[in-house]
Amino acid sequence: MLGKEEVLKVATLSKLELKEEEIEIFSQQLPKIVEFVEKLEELDTKDVPPFYELQSIEAPMRDDVSQKGLSNEEAVKNAPQTEGGFFIVPRVVGTE
Repeated sequence: MLGKEEVLKVATLSKLELKEEEIEIFSQQLPKIVEFVEKLEELDTKDVPPFYELQSIEAPMRDDVSQKGLSNEEAVKNAPQTEGGFFIVPRVVGTE
């Protein structure tokens, strides 16, 4: 079982907000997940060819035709916050 501090650290790195009862659940589940991944790493996959796709059918493609796009005003009109015609979003780099 993982401690509360370890679960909260993983949650912070994953940008998750956990309720107290979720912390308890994850403290029990995370070690089982790690154990399962470690078990998978024991498999010898040296002679197993890579598998990239389930079907070899090509996806239908549309013609690449230039179309009129949105104006800047139309693009930002429903945004919760804008400034100078740009979207304002929360900082995600350098937050810990």
